[in-house]
Amino acid sequence: MTQALRPGPIEALPLALDGKGRAVVIGAGLGGLAAAMRLGAKGWQVTLVDRLDRPGGRGSSIRQGGHRFDLGPTIVTVPQGLRDLWAACGRDFDRDVTLVPMDPFYRILWADGSSFAARQGDAAMEAEVSRLSPRDLAGYRRFLADAETRYWFGYEDLGKRSMHRLRDLFKVLPRFAWLRADRSVHAHAAGRVRDPRLRFALSFHPLFIGGDPFHVTSMYALVSHLERAFGVHYAMGGVQAIADAMVRVVTDQGGRVVQDAEVDEVLAAGGRASGVRLADGRVLPAEVVVSNADPGTTYTRLLRHQPVRRWTASRLMRSRWSMGLFVWYFGTKGTRGRWPGAGHHTIVVGPRYREHIREIFQTGTLSEDMSLYVHRPSVTDPSVAPEGDDTFYVLSPVPHLGHKAPVDWQAMAEPYRQKMLKVLEERLLPGLSACVTESLVFTPETFRDRYLSPHGAGFSLEPRIFQSAWFRPHNVSEELPGLYLTGAGTHPGAGVPGVIGTAEVLAALVPDTPGRGATALGMAAE
Repeated sequence: MTQALRPGPIEALPLALDGKGRAVVIGAGLGGLAAAMRLGAKGWQVTLVDRLDRPGGRGSSIRQGGHRFDLGPTIVTVPQGLRDLWAACGRDFDRDVTLVPMDPFYRILWADGSSFAARQGDAAMEAEVSRLSPRDLAGYRRFLADAETRYWFGYEDLGKRSMHRLRDLFKVLPRFAWLRADRSVHAHAAGRVRDPRLRFALSFHPLFIGGDPFHVTSMYALVSHLERAFGVHYAMGGVQAIADAMVRVVTDQGGRVVQDAEVDEVLAAGGRASGVRLADGRVLPAEVVVSNADPGTTYTRLLRHQPVRRWTASRLMRSRWSMGLFVWYFGTKGTRGRWPGAGHHTIVVGPRYREHIREIFQTGTLSEDMSLYVHRPSVTDPSVAPEGDDTFYVLSPVPHLGHKAPVDWQAMAEPYRQKMLKVLEERLLPGLSACVTESLVFTPETFRDRYLSPHGAGFSLEPRIFQSAWFRPHNVSEELPGLYLTGAGTHPGAGVPGVIGTAEVLAALVPDTPGRGATALGMAAE
C-alpha cells in the first residue's frame, strides 16, 4: 500500500512558521520522488505534493475490472541508477522492488512479415542480425562500439553533471563534434548497416523518449549499449511498485507525500523561492522548491507572477515538443494461453515508417496507418489481470496538440481505436474484438489535462541537439534562485534512467541542510 497523505482540514497538513530546513517538491512523478529521496538523504524535511490520487505521475496505474493498467513506462533499462538512488538513502533497492530480466527484450514485426528479436547476450543478438541481414554483421559490431563510446561520454559523464553553465557547454563542444552529434541517430545507423529493417532496429529508441529518430542526435545510439550492458527489466507490480517503494523511503526519512492536492504557484520572497501556494490557498514555506512539473508548466503557470526572462511563454511555444501518444488499455477474457507470438513487448511497424514519422513530428497529420508498441505484462506478472485473463497496453505515436490544425480527439478517439483494433487483429492478435472486456483510452488531450503537459506532449521537449544539455531547461532555475527542476523536460532528459538522473544532478546542486556543514544556499548553483 502507498503510504501517502491526503489533505483534509488545514490541521491535517501542519505548516511551519518559516521554511528553514524545509523543501517542497511539486509532483510525485519518478523525478519528483527521486528528488524527495535525495533531499531527505541530505537532511531536508521534505513535503511532496501531487495532484493525482497515487504516486508515480506518468508511471502510475489505474485499476479497472480486476485489471491493473500501468499508464506510462513499462521497462527498466538501467537498474543501477535505481540501486544508486536507494544506496544514497542507506537502503537496498532489491529488498524493496523485484526486477525480472526480459529475454527477448522485445520483438519487432514488419509489414512484410519479417521480424527481429532484441535478445540478451552478444551471441543471441548476432544470431538475430545474421538471420535478418548477414552482410551487416560487421557494421552492427561497429555500431555497438560507437554506442559504447557515446554511453561513456553522454550517459556516464554528461548525463551525471549539471549543464547550467555556458562554459560547460563550450568544454564539451569538441567532443560533440568528434562524435558527430549533429548527425541523427538514424543517419548514424544507416552509415553502419544497409538493411532498412536493421537500421530501424538500431535507431528507433528515441521514440521511447519522444524524439524523431531522423532528427534526434546520434548520441542516443548509446541506448543500444544500455540494453547490451544492463538488459531490459520489468518491475513486478509495474512501475507503480517502484513509485510506491519510493514513497516508503521518503516517509521513512520523515518526509510527507500529499496526494490529491495541487500546487497553484511558486512563491518568492527576497528574490528567492520561499515556498508554494496550494490551489485551496494553503501556503507551504520552504527554503528549497523543486518542480517535477513540466518546465513549460513551471515557467508559464507556477511562476506566472514572477519575472521570466529565458523560458517565456512565447519561447516555449516556439520550441519543438515531443510527439503525443494515443494509448489503449484493455483487458481480455480467457486469453492467457492464446497468441503465443505476442510476448511481453512487441513493436508492430507500419508500412510507411519514414513518412509516418514526418507526419507525426513535422506536419501534425494523423496518418491513415500506424505503428504500435504492444505491452502484455500478464505473461510475466499474473497480478495485472484476473486468473486466465490478460492485460494489454497498446501505444501509437501521434502528433501533439500544438500543430496548426490539431487533431480533434473528442471526435477521433473512437475511430482511431477501431483502426488500432483492426491492425492488432490483422498483425498480432487475431480474434481480439471478441475477447475485450475492460477498455480505457488516453489521448494527447488526456496528457494535457491529467499531467498538465504542454500540447499534450508525451515526453516534454523533444531531445534534439539544440534542446539538450545547456539548451534544455536547467536543473537549477535560471529564473528564480532556490527553485530547482527535475523530470523529463530538464537535463539529462526523459525515460526512467533520465528522470532518475535529473535527481542525481539536483543532489549535486542543492547543499545539505543548514547546520550540516554545507555552503550557503545562495552559493549552491555557482
